[in-house]
Amino acid sequence: MAIHLPLHKLSQWQQVAFCAALLERMLPNYHMFAEHVEFGDFKVLRNQLDLVWQWLDKANRCKINYDAQIAKLEEQVPDPEAFDFLGVFPALDSAMALMSLFQAMQDPESDGFSSVSKLSENSVSYYVELSLAQQIDETTPDEEEIIISPEQIDAHPLMAWEIATQQEVFDFLATASENKASCLKVKALVLEEGLSNLGIEINA
Repeated sequence: MAIHLPLHKLSQWQQVAFCAALLERMLPNYHMFAEHVEFGDFKVLRNQLDLVWQWLDKANRCKINYDAQIAKLEEQVPDPEAFDFLGVFPALDSAMALMSLFQAMQDPESDGFSSVSKLSENSVSYYVELSLAQQIDETTPDEEEIIISPEQIDAHPLMAWEIATQQEVFDFLATASENKASCLKVKALVLEEGLSNLGIEINA
């Protein structure tokens, strides 16, 4: 079940906050990948997301040099073909989601905001499909092809959690005041479990 939230009904501020909240759940996946393969600088992505949160604080809004930030981020984007590690795909999704957010902040009419939602969902879908295939593989004869249905993916607890979280963040921001207090509340909402969207423990 693909997530189709009417993000266009939100203000630009609300859409940026929505994406920043989802990225809080995605960045730990990049962190795990970077530590495992010694590629990329997680601090660059962390600092950039912090910059977005600062931009959302209207009382103390910072200016963002989007071209400079995107150039920095491009250096941290992993090439999936260069790594024999499945964690490269969620890491790539994290970097591309942050890239999409910066591009959408420059051009709110683009589909960058919805891209962040889709990339977060895709990370979970990919991870769930791999997990299910691995479980089935352990009990299936070698000659049998393993096929995972969309219904099996949708029924998985991680996908149910992803869908519920995106809906909860959307519902909260749709009526939230556009201020720092709302940022703190939505950030606390997505970090409450202390886990990334793939269930990976978030390092403090």
